[in-house]
Amino acid sequence: MGLDGMTWSGNARATVRRRKVFYVPGYDPFPPRRYRELYRREAAEQARLSGFSIDLRAGQGGRESWQVHACIDEQDVESDFEVLVWSDIVQASMSRGILATYWQLVRTAWIYVRSGALWRLMRLRKGPMIAALYPIGLLLLQLVLAVLAGWAVGRGVAAMTGIPLLGWAVAVCVAWGVLAGFRAIDRRLYAYYLMHDYAFTARDGGAYPPEMEARIASFAERIAKALSADWDEVLVVGHSSGAHVAISVVADLVRSGHVAKGRGPALALLTLGQVVPMVSFLPRAKRLRADLVCLSTCEEIAWVDISAPGDGCAFALCDPVAVSGVGTARQRWPLVLSAAFTQTLSPERWRALRWRFFRLHFQYLCAFDRPGVYDYFRVTAGPVLLRDRFAGRQPSRSRIIAPLSPHRDVA
Repeated sequence: MGLDGMTWSGNARATVRRRKVFYVPGYDPFPPRRYRELYRREAAEQARLSGFSIDLRAGQGGRESWQVHACIDEQDVESDFEVLVWSDIVQASMSRGILATYWQLVRTAWIYVRSGALWRLMRLRKGPMIAALYPIGLLLLQLVLAVLAGWAVGRGVAAMTGIPLLGWAVAVCVAWGVLAGFRAIDRRLYAYYLMHDYAFTARDGGAYPPEMEARIASFAERIAKALSADWDEVLVVGHSSGAHVAISVVADLVRSGHVAKGRGPALALLTLGQVVPMVSFLPRAKRLRADLVCLSTCEEIAWVDISAPGDGCAFALCDPVAVSGVGTARQRWPLVLSAAFTQTLSPERWRALRWRFFRLHFQYLCAFDRPGVYDYFRVTAGPVLLRDRFAGRQPSRSRIIAPLSPHRDVA
């Protein structure tokens, strides 16, 4: 038995010899080699801790891909990884100046307040809402400090020279210099980065912008080709903002008829540290809500959602279908499980990572020194299908299913 009484056809576990993994990153301007090197480093560490072997080689798709040979539970598995890149879209959305970013702040805040989404989101999880308010608060603080610095220096110049206009000119230059200085060190502060992230999400009221729709279509085409090839499993992994992108991609594949029960490779979806409600609670997210409905009742796929209350940047254990208000009596997916950082990380490791919020948001892709139900490397490189690995698991008892979205209409 699985989620809400669901059953699997057959009891035997299917052995995976060849797997194709498509990884959808979140709102990240960095190139895909970052994820290849992260996988290389963390896979080696998990292999050391868990006593299996894993080896990475260059993939045929260049920097966007890599191949993995693993021997886990005395079984050899070949996995081919491919990053579905949208970092160029992210980079373009981040190429905003200082004034444009402050306009984004006002516009984004107004969209969430006016739509009623903000108040409903605050009832789900405090962590991600603190993360959402952080860039607003920090950018406003930077603006206040810049104005105060400009006023103090400008006033002094006006007093010394007796020329008020010169004082005003100096004040403006100093204030702008302070803002530019804060912008230059944003890699440490993440204020502009997060502001661009939330602004991109809210730009079209929750609808995907045209360039993102085009990219989702190209992702679906690439996965469709894999579904017609000789793989035992095609696994789509979506992390953070990449989770709702992956949901839409897989939903398009289901609707287009590329997924058929009992034919071709098994198709599975793994969402990690998702922030789906940040999008699905917005008024124009009709397409995403329709995608959630589509996958929630689909018998041809397996969908597991992993998060952890210790991750303050994710809507931990929030069933993305149910909280979006589109769940039905026929809902099968997702199976919502906890990565349980306080249990799967040793006390020493947990203390070292507890206040490193952005690092914890990537822990799903990293090694656990006390691995439990969830192990990223056994899931992506091990010999068991995703649906079989979690068959019989009940959803986390702490999952949140309250239908809180103020907007529930679907495309």
